[in-house]
Amino acid sequence: MTQQREAPVTTRSAWLALAVLLAGAFMALLDSTIVNVAIPTIYTSLKASEATLSWVLSGYMLAYGLALVPAGRLGDRYGHKPVFITGLILFTLTSVACALAQNDLQLNLARVAQGLSAGIFYTSITAFIHLMFPGSLRGKALAIMGAVIGVSSAIGPLAGGLIIEAFGTENGWRYIFGVNLPIGIIAVVAAFRLLPTTGRTAADDRADWAGLVILTAALLALLVPLVEGHSQGWPLWVYLVSVLSVPMLGGFALWERRVARRGGNPLVPPHLFTSPAFTGGVVLALVYFAAFTSIFFTISLLWQAGLDASALESGLLLMTFAIGTIIGAAQSDQLAARFGRTVLIIGLALVTLSMSAILIILAVVSPGSLRGWTLVAPLLIGGVGSGLFIPPNMDFIVATVSRGDAGAASGVIGTMQRVGSAIGIAVTGRLLFDTLDFTTGDSPDVVFARSATYAMGASVLFALVALALVFALPKHSDGAPDSVTGKEPHHAA
Repeated sequence: MTQQREAPVTTRSAWLALAVLLAGAFMALLDSTIVNVAIPTIYTSLKASEATLSWVLSGYMLAYGLALVPAGRLGDRYGHKPVFITGLILFTLTSVACALAQNDLQLNLARVAQGLSAGIFYTSITAFIHLMFPGSLRGKALAIMGAVIGVSSAIGPLAGGLIIEAFGTENGWRYIFGVNLPIGIIAVVAAFRLLPTTGRTAADDRADWAGLVILTAALLALLVPLVEGHSQGWPLWVYLVSVLSVPMLGGFALWERRVARRGGNPLVPPHLFTSPAFTGGVVLALVYFAAFTSIFFTISLLWQAGLDASALESGLLLMTFAIGTIIGAAQSDQLAARFGRTVLIIGLALVTLSMSAILIILAVVSPGSLRGWTLVAPLLIGGVGSGLFIPPNMDFIVATVSRGDAGAASGVIGTMQRVGSAIGIAVTGRLLFDTLDFTTGDSPDVVFARSATYAMGASVLFALVALALVFALPKHSDGAPDSVTGKEPHHAA
């Protein structure tokens, strides 16, 4: 693969900078799952309504997804260091605002602001990895990031359960947000000292405001129905607005092409999608995140609501997935360098096998006999597969991108991951909740296990689609363009 022109950063300082970046990534991703176990205590502590409480979870995810692409482009134009630090400072402050909220409205507003802040700094992480590390080391850096993604997503319920158990059910949820304060302060100070300065790379200073408005409207049309559908009972408007997002996204693509033809500075450069590796990789990321994040949702609900286990017990079970992710990610860069796309196939095959095994266990084992150890092996295997898949897939994508487009590409990747998560949770959530039927005379654990089986079936289907899509990718990714415009890519031998 053709090597790219890299930022002049020493190896040691690059790894120290990576540690700072991943501390931010860990906080942002942890806060997307850690709050799940705190919902019951927030409900009683703030006397909040169920409708507004749903936005404690969905508001964060929605705002997070909306900020990614514009924040990435800001980093391309003005430097990723100031964007990362600004987002991290705002994330720390809004975490404190969440902890100090006195009612559900204050909490929801702070939570949306927290999600926006996370989206602002998150895109800079992949962009910095692209800029700081040459091809031989970028795979290692992305492997570490892949482990962080898997671990932070899986241990959220465990960390939340531990904090609430330590500080009590009345105000323990406040400490879930409050722990971000010391971590955030340390990370901000370290970011000022350790992150390299990346100069402006966009030649055109004119902001694509129209593109930003169109993209924001399209993402709102896509994501709001997904996050609000269950609490609203899936009315007709949910489906109509979701369908409307498709032509809106098409209109955004046409607008971006128009801006590029006129020599402007498009929010998402159209030439990114001329690479089969980039286009296929981001679509694959969307489908995979729909599969992989939804299993945490299903298992957490089954264990806590159906089998009456504690949040801590549920978190300990899901830790096995995190352990597997660390194992898989530790080997992913070496295997990807040797076998290319085959590693993605192996990773997805292991995840599909894992989910299928869980589906069979839920279908044939009586709920009274379900114990944590029955799912340990499948979750561990799934974690290994996830660790093998996520880093090489990200490397497959960013290897096609020029330095000047690193932030925009990172924003696209992150947005597709968040959209995939929203789709997966929306689909599995509807299957799980809409099939709960307590009028059959079955015990609650049987009812929940039956519905969890349906939800897990949807996760398996997502995984199978992802496994099929990976064969559409080229065996090796394109080389990144040397120029900022990205119009003349070099192809790997």
